[in-house]
Amino acid sequence: MRMFFGIIVGIILTVGAAYVSDSIRNTSGPEGSFDRPMVNWDVVGHNLKTLPSTLQERWARLTGHAKDN
Repeated sequence: MRMFFGIIVGIILTVGAAYVSDSIRNTSGPEGSFDRPMVNWDVVGHNLKTLPSTLQERWARLTGHAKDN
């Protein structure tokens, strides 16, 4: 149980550190004169919104309950 708790805390700390690093970074100035962020948070947000339907589709396909179109 402690191992799983440690894994979850580690994931949260890693994502949190990437978010803080990206939010502190200065992105103003001429094109190409700044570092790109580590994470594209728009893509992360979109993936989180579609995660439940994606998991349902993959589970149905894995268990053989997928609807054929």
